[in-house]
Amino acid sequence: MLKNKFFMIDLDGTMYHGTTILPGAKEFVNYLISNKMKFIFLTNNASRTQVQAANHMLKIGFKNIKPEMFYTSAMAAVDTVSMLYPTKKKAAYIGEEGMKIALLDNGFTIDPDNPDFLFVGLDRQATYRDYSFALRALKNGAKLVGTNNDRILLSQDGFNIGNGSVVAMFEYATNQEALKIGKPHLPIIQGALRYSNALKEDVIIIGDNLETDIKLGENAGIETIFVTTGVNTMEDCYTLDIKPTYIIDKLSNLIRD
Repeated sequence: MLKNKFFMIDLDGTMYHGTTILPGAKEFVNYLISNKMKFIFLTNNASRTQVQAANHMLKIGFKNIKPEMFYTSAMAAVDTVSMLYPTKKKAAYIGEEGMKIALLDNGFTIDPDNPDFLFVGLDRQATYRDYSFALRALKNGAKLVGTNNDRILLSQDGFNIGNGSVVAMFEYATNQEALKIGKPHLPIIQGALRYSNALKEDVIIIGDNLETDIKLGENAGIETIFVTTGVNTMEDCYTLDIKPTYIIDKLSNLIRD
C-alpha cells in the first residue's frame, strides 16, 4: 500500500521532541533509506538551514541524514515570493540562520531600511525593538510574508509561542494580511513538489499536528498519516473535525517486510 509512495515527513513531534527521538522514528527512517524509498522532511521550522537540520538529527542519533532531504517553510516562502514577484529582491526578516540563508541563496538583498518584503520566521532572540523596527518597514509599504502560522510549538519543556502568533501580531498591528506559506497552506506543498520532482498523487504526508500536517493534506487532496506522538491526540480528530487517511501511534507501525 505504501511501497511506492513519496513520503513528506514532519519533524517536530513526529521525528523528535528537542533532542529526544520519538518511538519508532529512527527505525522508520532507517527502513526508508535501506529500501531506497523516496522521502523528504517537510517542516514549518524556518529557523534552521538544511545543513543545520541534518546536523541536528545526526547529533541526536539518526543515521545517513543529508541536507538535501529537507524542505523548510523558509525555503518555501522565498521560492513562492520569487515566483510571484520576480523583479523585487529586497528583503528584511525576523528569523534565524535558516531564513537568512534561504533569502541569500535565492538572490535577495538584505535591506532592513527599504525592503519590498518582511519575512517572518521564528526568532528566539528577537526583542521588542526588533519587532518595532520590522513594524516600521511594514508601515512604509513592505509586504508581510509569514513562513508559517503555527500558533504554538511543543518542546521538552512544554508549549512555546509559535511563529504564527508572531505573524498574527504584525497582522493586527498593521491591518495587513500576511502571505501565508507553511503548512496547512498550499504554497509549501507546491514548493515541495517542485523541489523533490514528486507527483502529488504519489505523495503521502506524515505528521503529528492535525491543524498543519493533516490539514495540509486535506487542502491539497493528498493522503495523510497522523501519528499520535506530538501536538494532537486521536480525540482531537473529532473535536477539530480533521480526518487523516490513517492513524498510528508510532512510525515503526509503517514498516513492512
